[in-house]
Amino acid sequence: MPLFTPLLLPNGVTIPNRIAKAAMEENMADSDHAPSAALLRLYQAWADGEAGLILTGNVMVDARAMTGPGGVVLEDEAHLDRFKAWAQVGRSRGAQVWMQINHPGRQMPAALGQQTVAPSPVALNLGAQSNRFAMPKAMSEDDIEDVKNRFVATALLAERAGFTGVQIHAAHGYLLSQFLSPLSNHRQDAWGGSLHNRARLLLNVVQAVRAAVAPDFAVSVKLNSADFQRGGFSPDDARAVVQMLAPLGVDLVELSGGSYEAPAMMGTSRDERTLAREAYFLEFARDIVAVAAMPLMVTGGIRRAEVAQQVLDSGVAMVGIATALALEPALPRQWRAGQTTVPMLLHPITWKNKGLAAAAHMGAVKYQLTRLSQQRPPRPGVSPVWALLVSQVSAMWGARAYRQWMQGRRVR
Repeated sequence: MPLFTPLLLPNGVTIPNRIAKAAMEENMADSDHAPSAALLRLYQAWADGEAGLILTGNVMVDARAMTGPGGVVLEDEAHLDRFKAWAQVGRSRGAQVWMQINHPGRQMPAALGQQTVAPSPVALNLGAQSNRFAMPKAMSEDDIEDVKNRFVATALLAERAGFTGVQIHAAHGYLLSQFLSPLSNHRQDAWGGSLHNRARLLLNVVQAVRAAVAPDFAVSVKLNSADFQRGGFSPDDARAVVQMLAPLGVDLVELSGGSYEAPAMMGTSRDERTLAREAYFLEFARDIVAVAAMPLMVTGGIRRAEVAQQVLDSGVAMVGIATALALEPALPRQWRAGQTTVPMLLHPITWKNKGLAAAAHMGAVKYQLTRLSQQRPPRPGVSPVWALLVSQVSAMWGARAYRQWMQGRRVR
């Protein structure tokens, strides 16, 4: 299946080609935690690159629950005009633009000063860095219902703003993924125990969002192919959850993997004996393609056109590209023109501490995103140490600004 063949979704909408700009966490919100001018410039670069699908970095459904400082929040219509501008920029060259909507659960930095919640009171195990995240409070029935309603409200607001779909984030160890994993979900009620119970919140969210939005508004899910932790969410679990999603009107499932504890999505903890250097979640996707009733998308390490084509040839419908588009946002347009562009690799990170290595990798990616937002060329050779330092200083100031913002909301 050629890369530039359109994809017809189950809801009847067509994505113009098979390349997706996958989500990356930008942390570029303005002082109201709405899309900033810098964020819009960044998305203009990706729109001009002509990917068929553009997925935003995660947008939070609750201002009290952030993956980090500088995150975008959409929980009411106060700044809907800025979201409309974001959607307009993303769609300016014909792409479908979907908002990734998310709740971090226990994966919220303690420096933000908020109470974290999770299915069970199980702390993150990050070794010496575990104190960066607080012990979460187990969610009550009311908390669970509130989260479901917030996903629905944010999806409806995204639709009003002009986005053409949403991606419900149930991967990478965030809240919906925490419910799915037996390592973080120790509940003995209807929300824990069996896989069906652990998947209940995700299924309820998907069903409620699908019922609330228009039929031609895409509803997609990002799901771990595996947690890459012994006793965690497994490839067999992923297959079963994809089958559970089939009757709910899901238009696309993106397969990824890992969490903060095992950051496979950064490529730092995957098993090099069994997973390819590029398309490193494809091995798992091949098994799921056989049971999936909806199109699948695979993201993770893809940077060459021939590898992207191999992904499609395996039966996967969409190719998700993240880091490579932080280094060359025009990659889809160049490939369509017959160019064999291969973005440079970031400086290799071989540190033994996988958590720190993942943070440095994320810092290096954010460094490129910042440069693109300033309309400057990327610098793939940036030192991981420098990128991590810049990221940590930015996070420190961002956390302070967020706490002040939250204090102002309480005063009002």
